[in-house]
Parts: sequence; structure tokens; C-alpha cells
Amino acid sequence: MLICPQCKFENPNSNKFCQNCGMSLTHKVCPECSADDVPVNALRCHNCDTECGTVFWAIIAKETTRGALGVEKDKGDKGDVEVEEDEGAISSSSPLSSSSQIALGSYLDSQERYQLLDPLPAQTETATITDVGVRVLDCQPYQISPIDAILASQQSDLLTPSVEASEIPRLAKLYIVLQSQGERGIPPIHDSWQQGDIQVVILEDRSGWQHLLDRWQEETTSSLKILHWCYQMTQLWAVLEPVNCRQSLLDLSNLRLDEDQTLALQRLYVESSNSQPATESPEDAQAQTFAIPEEPLTIKALGRVWQALFRESQRTQFGSVVQMLGDLDVGKIQTIAQLRSRLEEISVELEALGTATLPPIKEKNTAVPTIPQSDEPEDIISKTDDMPTVVLAMQLSSLEDAGRTDVGRQRHHNEDYFGIETKIHKLELPKSRVLQGYGLYILCDGMGGHAGGEIASELAVNTLRQYFQEHWISNQLPTEDSIREAVYLANEAIYKLNQQDARSGVGRMGTTLVMLLIQDTQAAVAHVGDSRLYRLTRKRGLEQVTVDHEVGQREITRGVEASIAYARPDAYQLTQALGPRDENSINPDVGFFDINEDTLLLLASDGLSDNDLLETHWQTHLEPLLSSGANLERGVTDLIELANQHNGHDNITGILVRAKVRPNLES
Repeated sequence: MLICPQCKFENPNSNKFCQNCGMSLTHKVCPECSADDVPVNALRCHNCDTECGTVFWAIIAKETTRGALGVEKDKGDKGDVEVEEDEGAISSSSPLSSSSQIALGSYLDSQERYQLLDPLPAQTETATITDVGVRVLDCQPYQISPIDAILASQQSDLLTPSVEASEIPRLAKLYIVLQSQGERGIPPIHDSWQQGDIQVVILEDRSGWQHLLDRWQEETTSSLKILHWCYQMTQLWAVLEPVNCRQSLLDLSNLRLDEDQTLALQRLYVESSNSQPATESPEDAQAQTFAIPEEPLTIKALGRVWQALFRESQRTQFGSVVQMLGDLDVGKIQTIAQLRSRLEEISVELEALGTATLPPIKEKNTAVPTIPQSDEPEDIISKTDDMPTVVLAMQLSSLEDAGRTDVGRQRHHNEDYFGIETKIHKLELPKSRVLQGYGLYILCDGMGGHAGGEIASELAVNTLRQYFQEHWISNQLPTEDSIREAVYLANEAIYKLNQQDARSGVGRMGTTLVMLLIQDTQAAVAHVGDSRLYRLTRKRGLEQVTVDHEVGQREITRGVEASIAYARPDAYQLTQALGPRDENSINPDVGFFDINEDTLLLLASDGLSDNDLLETHWQTHLEPLLSSGANLERGVTDLIELANQHNGHDNITGILVRAKVRPNLES
């Protein structure tokens, strides 16, 4: 079947246009010149020559022994992960036999879907090669892959025996299980199959991502940033250890950075008997591996990688790092927990000194290297269960937003209204970058019928905007008293209009309110009614920040069980709203929080949040929007379309706000 890239509708393979939204399934739009007749199987635009094809990274691996590509079974340790032998692996009659044509432009599969963009080694060279990595063009990008179809129907644990799981090559299972754990550093798998002893795995193409070594050696890279990358390596080490893939961290050419300067792997290397990845790829000329074959892998290997990064980048370590690497080498640091603790101690030391770039300290007989200025890291040191978290002062690095409202499928008019007002002040110098951001985001869901709810919601938004234009003039968030005053003024404006028009009963117009205020890395939220604020971070997932003002929630706060509270016929009736009554009848909730990691915030009317829509779909529709490259306009449109598919009974409004932060190295 063909999956429409716009609406995700499943179409028959013969369709040229999506049955649901009408989008072309044979041609696409060039992102550079907007030519709309580029074939979906073309690598480059015929008009401007921009590369716009769907490119993946293919790992072609020869399965030599069970220990080489799978995880060795240890019946004496129930904690070890086991990958079963694959008798019925996916087979697409791949032309990867000894007589295959492996020239540039050939296909990896008999369906002629994956076309080689890099030449494979000549046949005479392949005898000693166990795997190869190459770029491939997906000539059928809208076609669901066999492995995606299996995973869609597969409910059991992929690392336990099952009919479905046995159809997946062992090498692919390693990617799948790590991907299922939500580990961002591992490239997502797109497809996989096996023919004989050859396994093919199609992955996200990270060959163009920045090398960690290149960023490490830049003068503007801070010591805190380097410590952050070291800490991320310890996290990946712990993730990779159960599946015997720690070797992936020991090849410098395999260590990459994503758009947010977060550590990522280009691919997995499975530990074999000699602890060396046998690879051949266009980049292997610069690959360097630092494990000692005779020894089993320990965290000493991480220390050797860090030493190599300092040496290759020609940087000088400062005293604390030299001491840590020495302790690693002689075995004074033996566990990941101890290593993380040491990294945190060094971070505290840098904080106490008030700088993240220390002067070089050359140690005797030390050929290793200072530490540099950050450029939008994720979280400097992540939380763990067994040690305290180092909280570094953060500063805003970007603030983006997008909003949209829709009438829905059943209403004839839209009573929702929203307002967005932002101001960004940016100062950039060769060695520093300061961004000050101000954001006011208001969403109102009106009630009172046509020409009632619409008036109330718009009046509330405009009253609040005008208030903060006059009263939010410093570089600090308004106080709680000031925010409350603004909400009361909005209530008064609607209430006076109700009185003036002599509206009564259900004819009295009103509106809910959820309002977000951001000043740099500080935020405030105020709300009345059942419009909500959600917060999403990679550490904590999706959180509902506000609590609805409705009868069911009121009963729960009184001690009534939730099942009983929401069994009431009036459970969803609002207990507060702006406008129907005077200010004595409302008590807006006002709260404050810090933005100390990259955060996605969503203001939503109940048409978007009803029926646990966001709680159900946040991993597919919200989490990807944390990435800097994700388009928020497209994201909010997708949310509206999702709500229309699953709800649609009410007006739908959403405002997305993406705040990205980095360590404040000058505080």
C-alpha cells in the first residue's frame, strides 16, 4: 500500500493520487524551487538540481558466526538479552550473490526499490569484508516497507521468540529494540531483509551529519559542552551494553551530532571476538577504533576514546579531566555510575569557577588537551535515579511558535479565538550569542452561541493583549498579582457587555482562557475553564500543566473518587468562565515554571484535547516537533487534522511554542 505523506491515508499501490486528500503519489514538490512535477523516485530536481530524493543508509552485513551479528545467549544469566536464530528471515530475492552486479546505480533488491548511490567494493575485495555501509535512494518512498508492516502488527517483545519476530534479521532486531526504548542516538530503522547469510538493514542516513571530532576541535566549543558529550556517551554505553553494541562508541567516524548538537551514532557495530568493527565504507579512511582486542570491553575504552578526541582535535585537557582519565585507566573508576558522578563533579567545579572555558593546563608527559563554547545543547547533565542532577543556568537559544483554529466538522461557526505576540532581541558576537525572548500566547474558547461566544473570546484576547502591552515593559515576567489583574479586567469587559445587552441565563456570553507568558527561560501560565496547557520534554514526556475547572475535577479535589466524580451527568460542566458573572465568581489559576531543557508547549481548546487525543498521539504528533528542523506550522495543521478525524464535534484551536535553551556560560 502507498502511505500518503500528507494525511497518512493508506492507498492501493495503483493509485496516482491520495483518495483522502488528493495529493499526488507519483510526483512531489521541490523544497528549493517549488517545482511540483519532480518524480518521487528522482534523486535531484530536474529544474534546479537540488537533491530532494528520499535517501537512506544501507548496511549490508555478512553473517559469519552467531556471536558476530547476534547477541550471544547465556543461559546462566537471565538478565542477558537474547536474539534468536532466524530461520525464516525476510527474503526479497536480493541480488547480493557472488555473481551480482554491484556498480553505482544498481539495486539492492529485486523489487528495484533501493538504488545504490555509492559504489560497493569490487567482488575480489569482498572476501575479507563482513559489512559495508552505503547511501541508497528509495525509489518507492510512499510504499510501506515489509518491516514496517510486520512492526505494525507485532505486539510481542521483539527480543523473544515469536513467528513475526523470527522474520526479522537479527541485526535489524538490535535497531528495533533500541528504537522502541526511545533512544534518540540510535538511527531509526526503515527496512530490512535477509538472503542466505547476507543481512540488509536500511537506516536513516546520517552520513552528512557533523562529526563529533570536528565540533570538538572548534575554538567556540565549551568545556561544559564537551563534558555533556562525555556524559551522553556514558548514557549510550549503558543502553548499548545489553545488546553487545558498545563498540559503536569506539569508532570516531561513527560519532555524530544532530541539529541540536546532541550526540548520535551513524550506525551500530556489534562486538565480535576481536572487538573490532570490520567495515568498509566511503568514510573508513578516517575511522579510528580504540579498543584493545585481547581485553573484554570495559569503561576504560571510553577513556581512550576521550583521549583520542582530545589528541586528534589538538586540544589540551585541564587538570580535572586529566585526573579522571588517569583514574579510568588504572581502574579507580570501574562503573558507569562512578564515571557519571565524576563528570558531574567536574561540572560543579566549572560552575564554581564561574566560567566554562578554563585556561589550558599542560600536564607533565601529557599529550592530551581546554574546553569551549556551547551551541544549543539539549540538557547538560541528564537525570539518573542513583545520583543528584547538576542543574546549570540556562539561556534561551530560540523561541518559535505557530497557531491555528478550525471550525471542526459539526459546528457552523467558530467561537474559538487566539492571539500570539512575540518579541525577540538577539545579540551575536564572534564568541558569544545572547537571545532575549518575550512571548504572550492566549487561547479562548467562547460560549453563548453565534455572536456571543465569538465576541467574548475575541474581547478577552484583545483585552489581555492591551493590558500586557502597557504593563509588561521590563525584562521580567509580570507578577502573579499583575497576571490576575489582567484576567479580572478581561472578565469585567465581557461581564459589562452582558449587562449592557441585558443577556440572561444561557444567553450570557463567556469564554474559557489559557494564557502562557514567556520571558527568556521563565514562564507563567494562567487559566480559567477547560482550555489547557501541555508541556513536552524529552526527559519527562507529555505533561498536562493545567487542571480543568469543571464539576468532575472539583469533586475529585473534595476527595471523591475519579470514577464516581465523572459518572455525574454534569461532570464536564464548567465551574469557572470569563464573563457570565463578576470577578467575585472567578479564581484564575496562576503558576510559574522554568524552561531548563528544550521544551514544546501546547495551548489547546477542548476540541483538540477531548477524548485523550493528545495523550494517545503525542509520540507521533508532538515529540518530533521538539527537533529544530520540524516545521511548527505543519505540526499544528497535522494536529487540527487529527482532531477532526477523532473528535470534530467542536471548534479546534492549538498554539505550539518551541523553546530551546543552552547553558548560560557567562552567568
